[in-house]
Amino acid sequence: MTTSTEKRHTVLSLGSNLGDRLDNLQEAIDALFDAPGLDFIGLSPVYETKPVGGPEQGDFLNVVIVANSRVSPQSLLERVLAIEESMARTREVRWGPRTLDIDIVMMGDVTSDDPDLLLPHPRARERAFVLRPWCDLEPDATLPGQGRVTDLLPDVADQELRRRDDLSVQPPA
Repeated sequence: MTTSTEKRHTVLSLGSNLGDRLDNLQEAIDALFDAPGLDFIGLSPVYETKPVGGPEQGDFLNVVIVANSRVSPQSLLERVLAIEESMARTREVRWGPRTLDIDIVMMGDVTSDDPDLLLPHPRARERAFVLRPWCDLEPDATLPGQGRVTDLLPDVADQELRRRDDLSVQPPA
């Protein structure tokens, strides 16, 4: 994986609703930053959320990470998919239960209509489990092409999520 000196402000959303959800998130955070090219900026509090779409399933634990990326969007996608696969992520049922889900929400001003990597993430504006934790980290954040995150929050106010201050994950070492 090649890195460059160009840095892109990058937002990642992580979720888990199978197995030890909190441990799954921590393992993913550590793995994301094990390889060069991602510089950690911030980590949101943990949220517990009801699933959005898909079959009936257990609640998710979610966090958002903000980083500067010095890798290409495609390289970051490859890293994300490798981490999901290493943690037994299966894709048998669309929006089904999973040990780990990592979404690249945005990478600077990069836009992509590649079906494997849509940027910015096309459904981020519809997901409280992305917007609320992201707003905790960056109250003035903007989702490219969609507007300020705080202005998008009222549209997802009906989605069930709660901040879990009794749970935490650690920033990468």
